[in-house]
Amino acid sequence: MKAISLDAPKSFRVIEIPEPNAPGPDEVLVRIHRIGICGTDFGGYLGKMPYFSYPRIPGHELGVEILAVGSAVSHVVPGDRCCVEPYINCQLCYSCRRGHTNCCESHKTLGVMCDGGMTERMILPARKVHPSNSLTFDQLALVETLAIGCHAVQRSQSQAGENVLVIGAGPIGLSTIEFVRLSGARTIVMDMNAARLEFVRSAMKIPDTIELQPNGLQTANERLQELTSGQLADVVIDATGSNVSMGESLAFCAFRGRMVYVGITQQLVSFPHAPIMHRRELTILASRNALAGDFKRIIELIERRDIDTLPWITHHAQFDTMIDAFPEWLKPENRVIKAVVDVS
Repeated sequence: MKAISLDAPKSFRVIEIPEPNAPGPDEVLVRIHRIGICGTDFGGYLGKMPYFSYPRIPGHELGVEILAVGSAVSHVVPGDRCCVEPYINCQLCYSCRRGHTNCCESHKTLGVMCDGGMTERMILPARKVHPSNSLTFDQLALVETLAIGCHAVQRSQSQAGENVLVIGAGPIGLSTIEFVRLSGARTIVMDMNAARLEFVRSAMKIPDTIELQPNGLQTANERLQELTSGQLADVVIDATGSNVSMGESLAFCAFRGRMVYVGITQQLVSFPHAPIMHRRELTILASRNALAGDFKRIIELIERRDIDTLPWITHHAQFDTMIDAFPEWLKPENRVIKAVVDVS
């Protein structure tokens, strides 16, 4: 059975791996149909993803078909279409026992710390597949990206009447924007990429955007004050993964505001304590992965058409052409919003 391995940064190759065994009592055998490509995959390819190890079969945003189920599995049957919750948790640690499965102390994300879905078939814990036979495989592959934003906005406690600034309009930022919008809060988006901001305005119907220029922090802050009548943002959600942006982003927070980091970095994040964090009495929150309930909620939102996934996928590749296409997706001039690999 074919798989694609990332042996080292910038080094993909096609490999042969054994066919999976029959599923155990609490497992399912799935056929991979679609694989979404996200910033984690790009970071792994570039050698910049903190948790990535090599060699690794990537792929964690998956639209799959159930081929066989274990004897204890009842919520799915062969033929069902599902998305995959790719966060493998131990179910035993203190975090898991309290329901915080997204930050299990022994957490492993498929395609990052353990092999993922860039292959034809695989065995998964049955609890990690969420069915929807009304969604396409493309839509199912987007659920995990949306779940990251869903969880971040839940952490932020954004609500109607608040100004929420999302910094970074990549896929995770876009997923965050969707759930800020659904919260009823006013959404403002900041990025350095004019094309992404145009996508936010045209495809996502978010009128308030700020293009951050190099060394333009003060100008961006003044623009945010104009948009918020001098109040700045009740909530700032940084989805950049840049330690520089993460340190500077507190300056956009209103007094008694909330700062949420959904992007991750290996670098030190620093910010002024007395004049900004302490003086404004800010709350800083991290947001990691998502919970099973987030996946179920997102499926329902897409089914009800409260979230329109149509504009998201801008690039496709077949499994056999992915290795050549992948470097092209990194080029800003190609304006990739979301790339998806078609395994079927």
